[in-house]
Amino acid sequence: MEHLVSSWYNDRSLPESYILPPEDRPGMLPLGKNIPVVDLGAHDQTDILQQILEASQEFGMFQVINHGVPSNLIDEAMCVFKEFHALSAEEKAIETSKDPNKSCYLYTSTHNYATEKFHFWRDGLLHHCNPVEKYIQFWPEKPPKYREVVAIYTAELRNVGFRILEFIAQGLGLNPDHFSSELGENQTLLVNHYPPCPDPSLTLGLGKHRDPVVINILLQSDVYGLEVFKDEEWIGVEPNPYAFVVTLGVLIQYSGGVGKVGGVSKESEEESKESFATTPSSGGEERRPANMPLVKVARAKEGAVSMTLSLGFAATS
Repeated sequence: MEHLVSSWYNDRSLPESYILPPEDRPGMLPLGKNIPVVDLGAHDQTDILQQILEASQEFGMFQVINHGVPSNLIDEAMCVFKEFHALSAEEKAIETSKDPNKSCYLYTSTHNYATEKFHFWRDGLLHHCNPVEKYIQFWPEKPPKYREVVAIYTAELRNVGFRILEFIAQGLGLNPDHFSSELGENQTLLVNHYPPCPDPSLTLGLGKHRDPVVINILLQSDVYGLEVFKDEEWIGVEPNPYAFVVTLGVLIQYSGGVGKVGGVSKESEEESKESFATTPSSGGEERRPANMPLVKVARAKEGAVSMTLSLGFAATS
């Protein structure tokens, strides 16, 4: 735990290992006001389906509102996550070491910290959340309400994710449960913490990547920093309070009527254990049902916390 950014960021200037090459540093970017927003509470289900398909094909990313997850539950979840990241490094080490198989763990930058050339300015808490009865015993017990709140929160997000996957499957002419039954059995929760940075113009919260999952559901909250590569330029995704940002991952391209899920490289399969990983190799020329967005996190608000639920992170052929 000695590498955790939150353990030392007040004690020194930005270390050289966090200073990215000039071409990779964040710049002044326009907010992407044109990122589609889909109202899941609308009455016209056909229109919702069409909006999701169009956004998936053009951006591979969209925001959803009126998704059914209560705002007070979102607030509670964000509160317990902030309380967890505010614990001492020693306490966090204890709280994430209950499972010998390491289904719950904490890390800095990426899983490749020891070998990566440059580090990213974040601490991440990652754990499995389905089936909850199997994994909840390994979740943090501090703060005291963590397990109770997170169990409810992840179940609600799971429902949102499955509903979105049903729309995508229907739009592709597949059985409504195509993605949820085959690819949605595993879910992981990733909670990112971006401590105040001595010089955010020199580093990133997370480098450019495509997500090696089926879909990610991100609570961006009021955190500015998420960017998507569109039409040969990076644009910022404007936060929408209580909306979820839905990002389609690379695993979804191996379904959609092209046979069994498969063809994911060993490198990608390993990276898929983390919901935000470096860009994997896609392999093959299968028909893609959607755009696979390239995203990164730059200049995250000081002390910000974001959280992501990944669906179907460990599909195999």
